[in-house]
Amino acid sequence: MQRPQPEEFSLKETKPKIAGSGVIVGGDKLTCTYDLVEQMQYLYVRVVKARDLPGKDVTGGCDPYVEVKLGNYKGITKHFEKKSNPEWNYVFAFSQDRLQASFVEVVVKDKDVVLDDFIGLVRFELIDVPRRVPPDSPLAPQWYRLEEKKGDKLKHGEIMLAVWRGTQADEVFPDAWHSDAASVGSEGISKIRGKVYLSPRLWYVRVNVIECQDLLPSDKSKPPEVFVKVILGNQGLKTKISPSRSVNPMWNEDLLPTSKQLWKSSIGLLELGIISATGLSPMKSKDSRASTDAFCVAKYGQKWVRTRTIIDSFSPKWNEQYTWEVFDPCTMITIGVFDNGQLHGGGKDSRIGKVRIRLSTLETERVYTHSYPLIVLQPSGVKKMGEVQLAVRFSCSSYVNMLHKYTQPLLPKMHYVHPLSVIQMDILRHHATQIVSVRLSRAEPPLRKEVVEFMLDVGTHIWSVRRSKANFFRITNVIGSAIAVGKWFDQICQWKNPITTILIHILYVILVLYPELILPTIFLYLFFIGIWRYRWKPRHPPHMDIRLSHADVVGPDELDEEFDTFPTSKSSDSVRMRYDRLRSIGGRIQTVVGDLATQGERLQSLLNWRDPRASALFLTFCLISAIVLYVMPFQVVALLTGFYLLRHPRFRHKLPSMPSNFFRRLPARTDCML
Repeated sequence: MQRPQPEEFSLKETKPKIAGSGVIVGGDKLTCTYDLVEQMQYLYVRVVKARDLPGKDVTGGCDPYVEVKLGNYKGITKHFEKKSNPEWNYVFAFSQDRLQASFVEVVVKDKDVVLDDFIGLVRFELIDVPRRVPPDSPLAPQWYRLEEKKGDKLKHGEIMLAVWRGTQADEVFPDAWHSDAASVGSEGISKIRGKVYLSPRLWYVRVNVIECQDLLPSDKSKPPEVFVKVILGNQGLKTKISPSRSVNPMWNEDLLPTSKQLWKSSIGLLELGIISATGLSPMKSKDSRASTDAFCVAKYGQKWVRTRTIIDSFSPKWNEQYTWEVFDPCTMITIGVFDNGQLHGGGKDSRIGKVRIRLSTLETERVYTHSYPLIVLQPSGVKKMGEVQLAVRFSCSSYVNMLHKYTQPLLPKMHYVHPLSVIQMDILRHHATQIVSVRLSRAEPPLRKEVVEFMLDVGTHIWSVRRSKANFFRITNVIGSAIAVGKWFDQICQWKNPITTILIHILYVILVLYPELILPTIFLYLFFIGIWRYRWKPRHPPHMDIRLSHADVVGPDELDEEFDTFPTSKSSDSVRMRYDRLRSIGGRIQTVVGDLATQGERLQSLLNWRDPRASALFLTFCLISAIVLYVMPFQVVALLTGFYLLRHPRFRHKLPSMPSNFFRRLPARTDCML
């Protein structure tokens, strides 16, 4: 049995202050409410426009802009050249947790080369600011007369404003300027906003290249080397060179430019609350100190979402909620955490970690609130990069439709009528990744190629020693159940527990005398096993397991090989060492495969007279067995066989049995191999 992984890398249940409860009672299940995240209070200031602003320049004009000040925080709009009636339509959001003043000032200034001139201001006491709760309509902006610094009204100049208190559920929240991003310039605001993306709908065009006839080669002195190239958009595929090498070449080869996913009607709703992260690792250096500008990306189906970037924080709080339609319960949502590298120097977005949640492991209508460790494998080994706190709820609109999905094929009909080869699937996967990454990188803010590839698990199909070991131990765990049954039966045969062995004798006699009870007994036994194990069913969604992944014991050389480029960029000595190790692993696999082939060839040799004496003995045994079974009732034979297998150890000996000795002496074809 696999050992549990360390507490540091384990999933932890949390109890955030959210409105959603563990079970939804009544109400419309398909209504998205903002109840899976903690409420964050904000002060919103909408600067719409101004009119009749007084001129401050020598020419009598002005270059106005607005400065919104709340304590130490200050937000600025863009300025207009020579315009006394500007329109900004800009929204500022100040977190209530960081309010350090009792009033907010909206100051209109004139942009100047040396020192900006003051035009006028409007001041609001925070105690008088109204509260707005969606789905109420937006607060209507009003015209306010600008004032001098001393409080006197100006003769000219008005500004249209709306000031209110709200939460992150407000519709202006995603596009607003946030006080926690005050250090980001106006050119970087668009790179930190949260957005929703839709990846392109993909399909594949299956082109079957059969043959050509009566070609006219340019060089008739040598056999033509003909191939066919298919171009669709920016994708180009070509066949192999025809083996016939004639003017009538043949291929019968499939070319697949892209892939397609077909979805049926929705069966429910998936709601995800991205609450916060804690203990994130420093990802870069800013002003000679460590820093992380974290944002989250979540992907399910065609819809991708990106949270806003929290600037310079190792414990960011997003508290953003998103919703997806669910078409198949046996699917998975992926949530990744990244460091925004576009703000300073335009570097790449660095991966911090990701979480996968399979919907089929979730109970319907239940809210799961957990802190997921962000585990990544680096060239130095496995490392925990922090934790991300999520709230997930899977709501089902029709339980019958959801259960019906379990009986439906995973892929469209044509995938089974004309199945694709492994190579074709790899080509489709590669092209689909390229198309999605190019499309999403053209959005604003862009989801860059490194983000898309990390979310889509690009590179996991490349061979590595660590993954091979992990898959080997997965197979041994699966086979371990059968081995455990064999050990249990051996204990029964050895009379380790006499009472259990006697009960097995009685059950065996009943099943032999009443064979119609065999199948019902098997299914009833499986039913009781399932009911018994219900007590230990998983209470939490599964998460990445470093022991299952074999990441906790992987060696540095194996990691160096796994993170190597393809083709390799290492020296010839390193490649030679890896090749020798691969030959060693291949030798063990070769031995196992050879042993399996030997057992199969021994079975075949029973009837092919390769060993005449062994074949004669086997045929004689078959003839005698047939006569005995014709004469003797089957139930008697079954009882005698069962009692012989379950006989007491006093009547056993430690040497191998006669059938085992006979089988091991049968010839295989190993003596014919070079």
